[in-house]
Amino acid sequence: MDCDWDWDWLTEPGESVLAHSAASFATGTAPAVSGHRWFRDTERNDIQGELVDEGWPSGPVYALRTTTDKAARRTGRALASALSLFTSLILNENNVGAPDGEPEDPANEVHDFPVMWAAPGTIARTLPWQLDPARRPKDWTTDLVVTDRRLVFVGSDVGMPEHSDVLGELPFDAIAEVRHMTFSSVEADVRITFSDRSWVRLFTGARNSAERLAQMAEGTVRMLPASALTAGQRQEAARFCAGLPENKGKGKSKKSYPPTYARLPSGTVLMEVRSPAKSSAGFFDTSINLMTETGERTVPQPGDPYVA
Repeated sequence: MDCDWDWDWLTEPGESVLAHSAASFATGTAPAVSGHRWFRDTERNDIQGELVDEGWPSGPVYALRTTTDKAARRTGRALASALSLFTSLILNENNVGAPDGEPEDPANEVHDFPVMWAAPGTIARTLPWQLDPARRPKDWTTDLVVTDRRLVFVGSDVGMPEHSDVLGELPFDAIAEVRHMTFSSVEADVRITFSDRSWVRLFTGARNSAERLAQMAEGTVRMLPASALTAGQRQEAARFCAGLPENKGKGKSKKSYPPTYARLPSGTVLMEVRSPAKSSAGFFDTSINLMTETGERTVPQPGDPYVA
């Protein structure tokens, strides 16, 4: 297919890639925590020093914004909120949500913003430090690749997973829950809770990515490797890829991520292709195609999760 990639550099024999997305430690959006993130133990103590002792590079030290800070920023926030909504509409018609709704977890979204909640020796502390935008080299990007066996974190200085280094991995059974956190920039955060109850909060770059990771974990959708498509679906997927703007004309761009495929409850196969948004770094546009078993294009069916 015109926008498929070869995952042989990453996968083991018999292993299939099911999903992938951008992945970075998230950033607070509520006034007191805007632009900030913290790393906490289960007593809400800051553990940044411990992480540095364990090999992480030093990072910025944040403080909650005071009432004075908030007042000084009030006018700017009103304009920024309008610009944020406008930008999200431009980036992706699916990403219309701005973080102006009700927080789901005020203690960790409004009054504090931990992106790691981890006692000593827990799984969350094993994640690569490059997931922190404030620590990794300039122009680096990090991604999460989910296979039928494991989660793999990769990083690249050219912004493409196919040219990435493996930064770390976890077995699939290390995941207890993936929750889509909608009180976030363009509703693109997920909170991944591990089997030992430690957790991290990641920004995925697009609401679609956050939704799909959560739906995959809860069993609402079943992700499919490209090899599981029928002949008709493969033909339709190739046609859809060839018609994407970045694949038209001479000098095809290689910026699109490879497609992901999900089987919805109705049996419809959802195909999604993500491309880095040209107007804002770190965000993604998503092109969507729905296919029947024979590869015919279709529309959302009753009982399927919202994917428009």
